Amino acid sequence: MNAIPHPLSVIWQNDHLQLLDQRKLPTETVYMELQTPESVWDAIYTLAVRGAPAIGIAAAYGLYLGIRQVESMDQFWRELKRVADYLNSARPTAVNLSWALNRVQEKVMSHQSQSLEQLKEIVLAEAKLIHQEDETVCRKIGENLLTFMQDGMGILTHCNAGGLATAAYGTALAPIYLAKQKGWNLKVFADETRPVLQGARLTAYELQQADIDVTLICDNMAGVVMKQGWVQAVIVGTDRVAANGDVCNKIGTYSVAVLAKEHGIPVYVAAPTSSIDLNTATGDEIPIEERAPEEITAGFGKQTAPTEIKVFNPAFDVTPAKYITAIVTENGVIRAPFANGLKEHVHKNKDN
Repeated sequence: MNAIPHPLSVIWQNDHLQLLDQRKLPTETVYMELQTPESVWDAIYTLAVRGAPAIGIAAAYGLYLGIRQVESMDQFWRELKRVADYLNSARPTAVNLSWALNRVQEKVMSHQSQSLEQLKEIVLAEAKLIHQEDETVCRKIGENLLTFMQDGMGILTHCNAGGLATAAYGTALAPIYLAKQKGWNLKVFADETRPVLQGARLTAYELQQADIDVTLICDNMAGVVMKQGWVQAVIVGTDRVAANGDVCNKIGTYSVAVLAKEHGIPVYVAAPTSSIDLNTATGDEIPIEERAPEEITAGFGKQTAPTEIKVFNPAFDVTPAKYITAIVTENGVIRAPFANGLKEHVHKNKDN
């Protein structure tokens, strides 16, 4: 693909981890250099790095930061589990976090006979591999999604499932970048995504950087835009897909999907197979992170609600499978009923 038009979310260079501080976008481009698993945990929890694939990548590097200074084999195994459990606690909803940490641990466990220094290198090598693979996965997702699109279409997005949420090109935004390369003129409508405004601060920012036709709208304008006939498809990412095809994504996705169904608009979910959780039967079982009330009452430092007002602030919601037209992974397209297709895609990845 062409040069990436926006800053990279995660950089590993000269044995150092650098994360783009997405809390400061779109007005400032600042990288944080992290040296400890505690700083990685904080970056994930405070949304300095966000997006399911990106936090999985960051956590894998964070696991290496936690074990690279250990001096004995006993300490290595003890710290490997402790640091992995600790990092996994940062955000409970995105399954990529536990997936990446488990993958690194499983890789190390399969090489237990190696020396201490070799085991440390295996941890780092697996983190790098997760990082590198994500770019390929996203491109394949984009190619598969592109088969549903054509020049001139209007696309509605919610939250940010673009390059800033992954290693490079994103999941839901990958087909939009590919369409740009083909010379297509897609018209993107980006929901602002209350209360943290990932659509406004991040999606609108990176699409504008790529010279893609993007219009920012408030979340409560999605229905009007659909009614006008300006939207032919909704494409969103996901933090976890349950075994039955229920999809967990940024709060507000459920509302968008219900509106889309009412207006006869297809809803496509861009999902790397690492986001498919066959151990979770339905969306009702997915743990939903609840965040600080200040995100709503005093967003970005300005009080906009009465003091001590009660607040409900879930970071995610679950869209039932009946509202999803197709789940698109790097391995292809899954349509309802989703259960068998999801299993096939996960097992295909394991076999490869």
